[in-house]
Amino acid sequence: MRSDLIKTGPDRAPARAMLRATGMQDDDISKPLVAVVHTWSNVSPCNLNLRELAEHACAGIRAAGGTPVEFNTIAVTDGIAMGTPGMRASLISREVITDSIELAVDGHCLDAMVVLCGCDKTIPAAAMAMARLNIPAVALYGGSIAHGNHRDHPITIQQVFEAVGAHGAGKIDDAELAAVEKDACPGAGACGGQFTANTMAMVLQTLGLSPMGFNDIPATHPAKAHAAFRCGELVMDCLREQRKPLDILSQTAFRNATRMVAATAGSTNAVLHLLAIAREADVAWTIEDFEPASVHTPVIADLLPGGRYTAVELFGAGGSARVAQELIAAGMLEDGPTVTGRNLYEECAAAPRAEQQNVVHPVNQPLKPRGGYSILYGNLAPEGCILKLAGKGATHFEGRARVFESEELAFAAVQAGKIEKGDVVVIRNEGPAGGPGMREMLGVTAALIGRGLGDDVALITDGRFSGATHGFMVGHIAPEAVRGGPIGLLHEGDRIVIDAQTRTISTDADLATRRAAWQAPAPKVTRGALAKYAQLVGSASEGATTHPSSRSSKPAHTPTAISSGIDAGVTA
Repeated sequence: MRSDLIKTGPDRAPARAMLRATGMQDDDISKPLVAVVHTWSNVSPCNLNLRELAEHACAGIRAAGGTPVEFNTIAVTDGIAMGTPGMRASLISREVITDSIELAVDGHCLDAMVVLCGCDKTIPAAAMAMARLNIPAVALYGGSIAHGNHRDHPITIQQVFEAVGAHGAGKIDDAELAAVEKDACPGAGACGGQFTANTMAMVLQTLGLSPMGFNDIPATHPAKAHAAFRCGELVMDCLREQRKPLDILSQTAFRNATRMVAATAGSTNAVLHLLAIAREADVAWTIEDFEPASVHTPVIADLLPGGRYTAVELFGAGGSARVAQELIAAGMLEDGPTVTGRNLYEECAAAPRAEQQNVVHPVNQPLKPRGGYSILYGNLAPEGCILKLAGKGATHFEGRARVFESEELAFAAVQAGKIEKGDVVVIRNEGPAGGPGMREMLGVTAALIGRGLGDDVALITDGRFSGATHGFMVGHIAPEAVRGGPIGLLHEGDRIVIDAQTRTISTDADLATRRAAWQAPAPKVTRGALAKYAQLVGSASEGATTHPSSRSSKPAHTPTAISSGIDAGVTA
């Protein structure tokens, strides 16, 4: 056992003495020491139930012959930090959580681990740590929040953000905004739509790092405690069989995950996080590898933000397994190993199917013919970017640039009614290094929706979007402005063309002349974690990680079909 390094032999008497001080006896010390790492916090509902789930996971480990060792790590809650300087900490927290899991587990030479995760960045961090450590491990998502109820209609946090925009436009009064606020979030669990948390929870099951179906169980459902207990038992099985994450993570697993994201119109943040997980697993995977999944996979799950239902209704319809069953039947998923020891096909075949449900459609009766995003390139994004396609299915937008140097300035302009139909809102210096931290623009995008402009304006940024964002939005533009990306050269009024058919984002402005006069802006932060991250972080096109090899400025791939569009500028 790895843990023999800290507990076996005369020289380790001091370490054993300290273990005894925690209550361990000879029998406990002799067993495998298994980490139970969680991101519990009482600052938000997203991670509120994880400490309770940890107790059940620990009980499962003990029942299966192990000794649990519990650790807590940080969490940054996007729904609270959104639209504030605190949001800069969100993406950085993914790296900090990954690093802290590595240091705690390796620092004590533990034999295996269960990772309990909740809100957006804790989930990919769990997968990144599992891949990096490559010891027997199981991940469990704490589960979705139940939807709120407002005037006899179900609502989520998405409707609160949109209500802010409606309030700013004078469509609702203070009392209605307060009522929406109070009704939206009834208790523990992460945001209910197919936003980043639920998208990534589905990804972990599809990759094979979480048992299929376990992450779908809502946070307050009675079955969640048993799922945690079973994860404790399962990790001991993984330890006995020496079943490890890198035995599971492969290009096949990543292809499957991208198809599940496309089929559920999931968060574009999945692109960023899957790139980061692949980098930790040393699996060859690029931003361009997401395009085939979106093009060839129809949207078959009717989920928020673009659809009608939340993760709670998806759970009732059969959960992630139901989506996978439909894709498997259509030949759109490949088989592969999972953490349970059974293959993906076996896991999905064993899952129950609801006879009557409206959430998941057959592949031959899709809600949309293709996934809800596209990877674009062009003279505004040589390394690539992500287009989140408009709700009405538009594939082309042309308009004049409205340039803002930060999210706050753009939000103020929206709330003041200064954004009009046909505008392309440009928010720059919000990338991984320039932000620093690559903030999400949900405050701005939700305000646009709330003012009724969601299908009439476009927004482009070197920052990110929340999974709750919908509309004609382009994010993750790379290179980012602060590192000389062309988005930093745009002027107010420049013509911008975004085209999903040709996969281009371009301008006819004279960028070459402007580049000669361009100077990098001064760093926004010069000390602490944010400054350190700004210096170390790589391109969004490679996952925005601080991995030692993540500082490449070369595009991962440039499709030959659009190379002329990149060179020529605006595509007709």
